[in-house]
Amino acid sequence: KKLVDTVTSENIKQVGKIEQSLLETLNGQNQEIDDYITYLNDLIKTFYGYLSPSNIEQITSALKSESFIIRPIPETSKPVPPVFTACQHSKEDVAKLLGIITVPNNKPENKKIKPMETVSTQLKPTEKQRKQDKEKSYVKQTLSLSSSVTKVREYTAPGVCSVFNISMGKSGRLWVSDDDGNLVQIDLQENQLQKIQTSGGFGYHTVTQDGDLIYTDRKNKVINRITPDNTITEFIKTGNWEPLSIHSSHINGDILVGMMKGGKAKVTRYNKTGTEIQNIQRDNKGQVLYRTPHYITENINGDVCVSDWGNAVVVVDKSGQHRFSYTGQGSEFGPYGICTDVLGHILVCDVMSKTVHLLDQDGQFLSLLLTPQQGVKYPCSVCVDDENNLWVGQYGTNTVTVYKYLQ
Repeated sequence: KKLVDTVTSENIKQVGKIEQSLLETLNGQNQEIDDYITYLNDLIKTFYGYLSPSNIEQITSALKSESFIIRPIPETSKPVPPVFTACQHSKEDVAKLLGIITVPNNKPENKKIKPMETVSTQLKPTEKQRKQDKEKSYVKQTLSLSSSVTKVREYTAPGVCSVFNISMGKSGRLWVSDDDGNLVQIDLQENQLQKIQTSGGFGYHTVTQDGDLIYTDRKNKVINRITPDNTITEFIKTGNWEPLSIHSSHINGDILVGMMKGGKAKVTRYNKTGTEIQNIQRDNKGQVLYRTPHYITENINGDVCVSDWGNAVVVVDKSGQHRFSYTGQGSEFGPYGICTDVLGHILVCDVMSKTVHLLDQDGQFLSLLLTPQQGVKYPCSVCVDDENNLWVGQYGTNTVTVYKYLQ
């Protein structure tokens, strides 16, 4: 496959060089014709000057002169384009070129079966695995959707005018940002601990497994990291792509980033050290998946869930295969902030209907979790904390409201 790509690339380069050579030849011929037309126009002007009766003798003398010779039309040549000769090969020819699979005639060896005690020892789960499996099983068995949503408390975030993005940090600390790029850290006593002015938008951010905050700088096309000691360093350069949304995986620490460039959009996965390992841009039919991936999160099954503004909630599996798209319950749907919970639910803000939609992990609509009747006006950001509470930020206010919706 690499050899085929190399040959194809070299053919394309060769055609490009031939095309450039032909263009130079044609442009040279065009210039000769233009010069000849200029010469004829100058000649016509000269003869027009002889048309008055007083100059008849001059024109007669000029025409009879042996020195009067009109230059011939410049010769031009028809370009000879290159010809591509396609080779005819059968499937068998390609198989011989790439290699074939054969089964050797060796006599199969009998397997040596280990004693049962040894096998059971190897398969015995570690204490850590037992604890994790027990916790997951306990959560699924004990938690369920509550029959009603209860407001638990409210926090005021100083230093921002709206709450467009929320990230839960460690030690009861909260990061929020607004549409002016103000990124603020507060504690649960509503004290402002840190404030950063980001460039290029909403100050999209996420907290990593190590407790660091990383945020996108759309203008400078970089992702910055803030360590617990408040040191800001450049973490990832995104080349020509503008980083927009960002999420740090709770499963393996991978960094998921929604990006845009010249009307195109994609999701890029980096590992926790900042190495690019995956790009998601089209479905298996070649159709683009995203327009404006301005919020992103990951579900418990590894699905990548993107809130694509003006489009839908677009969900792909961890390999990048499109699973489903959710387009709301009405004629207008404006997906904004998005998050998931321990049961695999997807929660997404809809700024058109001013509600928060609740979906299962397969994209089935379950309910409108929050509506204007419950006091929300312009919900635009959501996240779920370790106690399974839902935190909601809104446009036009710096108040963050906490709700209980699982029991």
